[in-house]
Amino acid sequence: MAAISGVGIAYAVGQDSSGQAKASPTGGTATAPVERGDLVMTETLDGTLGYADQRPITGKVAGTITGLPAKGAVVRRGQGLYAVDGQSIFLMYGKVPAYRTITVGSEGDDVLQLERNLRAMGYGEDLEVDQTYTSYTASAVRDWQEDEGLSETGEITWGSVVFEPGPVRVADHETTVGSGTGPGQPVITASGLGRVVNVDLPVEQRSLARKSAEVQVTLPDGQTAAGRVTSVGNVAKTSGGEQGEEEETTIEVNIDLVEPGAAGNLDAAPVDVTFQSERRKDVLSVPVNGLMALPEGGYAVVVVENGASRTVKVELGVFAAGRVEVTGPGLQAGMDVEVPAS
Repeated sequence: MAAISGVGIAYAVGQDSSGQAKASPTGGTATAPVERGDLVMTETLDGTLGYADQRPITGKVAGTITGLPAKGAVVRRGQGLYAVDGQSIFLMYGKVPAYRTITVGSEGDDVLQLERNLRAMGYGEDLEVDQTYTSYTASAVRDWQEDEGLSETGEITWGSVVFEPGPVRVADHETTVGSGTGPGQPVITASGLGRVVNVDLPVEQRSLARKSAEVQVTLPDGQTAAGRVTSVGNVAKTSGGEQGEEEETTIEVNIDLVEPGAAGNLDAAPVDVTFQSERRKDVLSVPVNGLMALPEGGYAVVVVENGASRTVKVELGVFAAGRVEVTGPGLQAGMDVEVPAS
């Protein structure tokens, strides 16, 4: 049997039989079933696995950096994020950045989020959580300051607390212990705890990425993890074009892992991302190596039934996962076709 080979393939889903080849009575060949299901064509592109939402955390007060958390450390509410002149700068949760000293009489959303943090840390039993900094707020602050070994002023000075939406992971240091710092100077690069895969997608392949589309991510150890597209950029960027390199215009695609734990502690790791490019639903397919080239042109399969074989000319559709879509007279799911013996 003159078979064709060398076809670029991807993966398939929706099969309705085992797909296992079995021995044929003709000898030298085996058989494999004709299957009905979906064939999915794919494209695989390079990606990078890292942590989501990386951003700089800048200093507010002038002084000398005396403490930095380890790279990769996770800092949570009430813990020190870094230290200046021996004084810890604490992390608390909130969306309003620290922009002033807050004390008795202060009002605003920053007061509200401070009071929420105090209650979450176990302070201010009698505190009414609202937008007004009262003597009860000051009392709760003093209790917290006492436990942390701070001066018990009852106020939160500007720069002594950093507000972030939640826990932060220390992605990198932007300074060193012993270096000077001041307002606006980067201290650390922080990230969220979620995992994200970034793909620079060539603009001509933009149709591959649709928000919420499912993808497959192959990790450096060869394991695979399911992912879902969370964002597709609208702004293209161009790179290359130097020293004879071809320019490439891409858009940024971000992908969340369905099971973040599958990535372990990998960071800035190269991964392969497989996108679905086309899906053919409910079609008949056979293994690619079951195709036979006809002398007059075109292709056929050899159907084996009850110990006898017959040639059926077929029309080809898409190729995927080592299979090819076929249509031909009398061809049905469950029939066996000849394939080379392994």
